[in-house]
Amino acid sequence: MNPMLRLVPVLLLALLFLRLPTELPEQGDSGAWADNGAASDDYYLNNAQNETGANNIVTAVLFDYRAMDTLLEATVLFTAIAGIGAVLHKGRRGWSLKNDDDKGGEH
Repeated sequence: MNPMLRLVPVLLLALLFLRLPTELPEQGDSGAWADNGAASDDYYLNNAQNETGANNIVTAVLFDYRAMDTLLEATVLFTAIAGIGAVLHKGRRGWSLKNDDDKGGEH
């Protein structure tokens, strides 16, 4: 592959990372997007126990309201770990659980 073609995705990612901080709201801005979740916070606090039966609000949100999201996050993590394991194991051709000293003879 042409080395210049390899450089294109790196440059695009660098531009994205350089542009991203300009899109963030100012620190302490009361109109920031992170502060707009107050209505949903109140809903969860007022209705979580009645709707889910869970006494812990964090458990109610993670496993009842956001169950599919939590499951998909776990799937992504498992897939990433399995992929890393496969890449690292690829370099060990011929590896086995048997000891090299064990040639199948008597002990």
